[in-house]
Amino acid sequence: MKTLASAAQAALLAGFSLTTSSAQSLDQALSEATRQGVQAGQSAAQSAAQPPAQPAGAPPASAAPADGSSLLGKDLPFLDPGSEILAWDGKMWKVTNNRVFRARFEKYLSAPETRSAESTAYEQKLEEILQKLTPARGRPVDVNAAWALLPEAAAYSLDARLCDALAAAVYNAWSAQRQDNNLARANQALEKARENTSWNAQQSVENSRLGLNPPQDEKAAAEWMQEQQMRRNLRMQPYLSRLAELEAMIKANQVKREVTELQSKIEFQSLILQFFFQRRFRHVLLGAAFYRGLFNDGDGKLRVGSEAEQMIQKYSGVPPTLSVLESLALEAIQDVRQGVESYHFLLEKEELAAAADRLAESFAVGENLREIRDLSRDDKRRCLAFIQQSNQLLSALEVKDYTRAEELVTELRASAKDFDPSKPLGAIQTARTLSGMLLDKARTAALSGDRATFEQELKAATEIWPRNPKLVELSSTIFSQADVQQQAVIDFDRLLSQKNHRQIFDDKVRFIVATANYPERAQKLAAILEDMQKIEGSVIRAQEAAKMGDHRGAWETIERAIEKHPQDPRLIELRSEFATEAADYVRALRNARQLEDKGQIGSSFSWYLKAQDAYPPSEFARDGINRLVEKALAAAATSSPPAAGASTPAAPSGTTAALPAQP
Repeated sequence: MKTLASAAQAALLAGFSLTTSSAQSLDQALSEATRQGVQAGQSAAQSAAQPPAQPAGAPPASAAPADGSSLLGKDLPFLDPGSEILAWDGKMWKVTNNRVFRARFEKYLSAPETRSAESTAYEQKLEEILQKLTPARGRPVDVNAAWALLPEAAAYSLDARLCDALAAAVYNAWSAQRQDNNLARANQALEKARENTSWNAQQSVENSRLGLNPPQDEKAAAEWMQEQQMRRNLRMQPYLSRLAELEAMIKANQVKREVTELQSKIEFQSLILQFFFQRRFRHVLLGAAFYRGLFNDGDGKLRVGSEAEQMIQKYSGVPPTLSVLESLALEAIQDVRQGVESYHFLLEKEELAAAADRLAESFAVGENLREIRDLSRDDKRRCLAFIQQSNQLLSALEVKDYTRAEELVTELRASAKDFDPSKPLGAIQTARTLSGMLLDKARTAALSGDRATFEQELKAATEIWPRNPKLVELSSTIFSQADVQQQAVIDFDRLLSQKNHRQIFDDKVRFIVATANYPERAQKLAAILEDMQKIEGSVIRAQEAAKMGDHRGAWETIERAIEKHPQDPRLIELRSEFATEAADYVRALRNARQLEDKGQIGSSFSWYLKAQDAYPPSEFARDGINRLVEKALAAAATSSPPAAGASTPAAPSGTTAALPAQP
């Protein structure tokens, strides 16, 4: 309002300085008033569109953070199709070989297929909406009818209420268009008022000239002209002020119309782009069709931020527009269909390795498409079994259990015709060869009496293949001196009585040789070494999980191992270390167990749920919940139902007690 008042005042001052002795002077006055009104309208619109001023020293609102981080990280994600390596924010990993994707993919493989009737009806409803938005011969676009069908599509569980969000966006666009129409009508009224004011100003000047003759005297005539000019200026003052105000309001309304339409487009485009990143490609097509029906000006350029636009342009190779986004969605749908067809073909040929890869690729792109949802769970379970055996093979190779690894290679070759055993068999054969060579050197050193070389080569052979059966064969030549062998046996019995399995494992080479002639001790040693290999495998898995930032999973792995080996110092040390990093999860589990032991089922159940919320893959939380459910069902089955009309007894205090305070 201050801007409009300043413009009117400026126009008034300009009017006092103009001459009105002719029609030309009147036109100049009106033009100056109009110019001042235009400038005032533009200034008012710009002040309304700009954000409020920030305090001194504050960074601009649009400025990027100082460290260069943003929604998409320090750089845009880049996928190498050849190696399936994704680079993002300075990190690289394989798309189909990471914890998040593997967990989500295995959950999908174990899930049942969607109900065919519901899936078919849902797809038909989406197709019906799209048909009403697609122009065809003799059939116009009916946005209203399509919009009315969106709530019906949102009622399906497969939709996740996304059609409701689309319907709300369409309604907001309509509201913006109604506001634009109101502003247009207001401008028409303002234009008419401006024309009337201009005509009245011209008539006022013309009337002031009628019947007036200046005096004959030159000095009197000059005074008379000056007096007449002042009167005309005073008569023109309200008209000039009104013209400036009208022009300012017209220009402000025009800018508001443009801003309203642009804001409505940006909101709608943001929703479509969100559908695209959520891999809801059918909703992308629906959103694009609604957009064309609502904004028929042909402007399809995306205005959703530089980062998203750069990403789309990088992968499409063309400037980002709504048509580009729609074509990418159509291409993704077609790619998923072809991937599913390849999956079915490879599955029929029993080529599970390639079938699992094709299904993983299609799932990563089109998780929400019908072609992925409707796949049979029995067929998916075949791929799941292959993937699990492949992961077991990797674990066996990692802990150097080459006997189990060879068994898994045989099973995988039998189940998948396209499984390539060259790499695992190469690792197994290499380990066997190296271990055999070192054992031969150890045997030669033992025969020559070189104890130091013998122990060194035997230790190296054990590190390469800890469970090599030939180690037992070589034990008959170890420690020919009775005192050394007897001392090792005594140490073994002492450590065994102390249950110090860690020390036995660290000195396993010595005890393998010492117990070679004692079958009972050798059997116990073999069992201890086997258990320690499992412990070491748990330690390796926990440390790898901790490196990936999964301290809760690392603690759970160590805790599971401690249940079987509670006295192992290495496990105790790692449990304390990981418990510090996962304190909230560990505290919730301990509270749940304590309350479960006290019989407080309700409170314990709440803590188990809290632990599961902190770490959804938690096996401890899931097992505890299952136990409590069984106890609750058993208690309900044993209790007799209340008689008719009798009041229900109050629940035990243990099941309704408030959660204990956290330490």
